[in-house]
Amino acid sequence: MSLKGKTLFISGGSRGIGLAIALRAARDGANVTIAAKTAEPHPKLPGTIYSAAEEIERAGGKALPVLCDIREDVQVADAVARTVARFGGIDICVNNASAIQLTGTLETDMKRYDLMHQINTRGTFLVSKMCIPHLKLAENPHILNLAPPLDMKAKWFKNHVAYTMAKFGMSLCTLGMSAEFAGAGIAVNSLWPISTIDTAAVRNLLGGATVAAMSRSPDIMADAAHAIFLRPSREATGNFYIDEEVLRAEGVTDFSIYAPGATDQLAGDFFVPDEVFANSQTRVKRIY
Repeated sequence: MSLKGKTLFISGGSRGIGLAIALRAARDGANVTIAAKTAEPHPKLPGTIYSAAEEIERAGGKALPVLCDIREDVQVADAVARTVARFGGIDICVNNASAIQLTGTLETDMKRYDLMHQINTRGTFLVSKMCIPHLKLAENPHILNLAPPLDMKAKWFKNHVAYTMAKFGMSLCTLGMSAEFAGAGIAVNSLWPISTIDTAAVRNLLGGATVAAMSRSPDIMADAAHAIFLRPSREATGNFYIDEEVLRAEGVTDFSIYAPGATDQLAGDFFVPDEVFANSQTRVKRIY
């Protein structure tokens, strides 16, 4: 089974986990729209929509880079329309775009609060809303939100309530839409890593090189997402998947390839429920 000929619409996706998911699908021969804001190289952040498109094409897929701010309704509608015009439809929607700031209530500027909620919660809702009419026509349609399990413990809120609210808003889209569109056969799921992932966010905001060395590569999320996309959409919906659990269910036992440079325990990610750590064969260090 593969994603050959399938069309993915990915928000963000010019770097990190979103790009890894795109490249994994491209190796199957998939079509990928990268809908993101980065058109010019950033001094601290690698990748643009155009460099991502080049990588997708080199990996064996077909790419459509679209300059798109998912806070803007018209831009999202245009990106979706261009995707359908180019590839004939949409099979998979990946809500990858996200904004983060780990500050307490008094330290959180309202402009940043608005940004996190507009991109994370509203952006996920909007992109999904625009893709759903086309997903209804697909053979095995999936929406995948890169969002955490709804583990409603105060510890996840107390130090950065604004970010947690915005991120859990993405998870609530999974909870609600999976039930709303079950009859249409559209799978709506979330995917979250058990460990930190070596991305620009980790290197620039969440611990730098120290935490990056305790992290897995984005490839583990890409492989887990790929496995989810191949599952029957009417049977696999409404789940809050953890990357390692998905791959163990697929028969993977050796996870060393995802953290070849790690010399110590991996760092556990935000929002991972205690029972997930307790049941995992991988020992992680909880740093958040």
